[in-house]
Amino acid sequence: MIATLHSRPLRLGVNIDHVATIRNARGGDHPDPVRAAEIVAAVGGDGITAHLREDRRHIRDEDLARIQQATNLPLNLEMAATSEMLAIALRHKPHAACIVPEKREERTTEGGLDAAGMHNTLAPIAEELRSAGIRVSLFIEADERQLDAALRLGAPVVEFHTGEYAHAFADGDRDKVERELRRITDMAALAAKNGIEPHAGHGLTFENVQPIAAIPQIAELNIGHYLIGEAVFVGLENAIRRMRELMDEVR
Repeated sequence: MIATLHSRPLRLGVNIDHVATIRNARGGDHPDPVRAAEIVAAVGGDGITAHLREDRRHIRDEDLARIQQATNLPLNLEMAATSEMLAIALRHKPHAACIVPEKREERTTEGGLDAAGMHNTLAPIAEELRSAGIRVSLFIEADERQLDAALRLGAPVVEFHTGEYAHAFADGDRDKVERELRRITDMAALAAKNGIEPHAGHGLTFENVQPIAAIPQIAELNIGHYLIGEAVFVGLENAIRRMRELMDEVR
């Protein structure tokens, strides 16, 4: 693929949730997500993402401080829009807080946040996070209505949900892949035009990452499940390095 000209460097945030998932499957302390954070830092990752879910199915409260103490990488805390999670974010003061939709019965995040429909809920949360010096991000679909809501909420960052793109890619549905890619590309350009930094993530793999990484306005990709899965076979260091190589090839 031809590298995109005049694009900004593309950051890689590594989501380490599923190291904790494996740990919690058996109890105890191994494998330790903190060790994963240290590896991310050692191989040149740009940030750590962790989702503290309400049911604590992977990352636990005590993991957050340990992750922050272990590396100097910025922590991106994914959180539901609840008073409990707001209090935790204000206590730990991560670099960024990405507000995500959350349902207890889902296996993983199934779509973007309805920022437009939840404006009155999100506005005070975003304001408190901002006042504490925490960078606010909203995990949304690449949709103009949701982007407009992010703008009205004063969010400096949006992360576009790439799940539909990833599903279409896996299904070999070329038409849908192109539609989804065009939608994300258009919304990334519109976000940047309005002073919002666009990120992207969900379902990204070695096979499908490059078309997303090539979008010049995208500043960061957050990738977790696939990298942890690959780490079982090739090691976390090698998985991260390969993802970084693929991203850099098109930037």
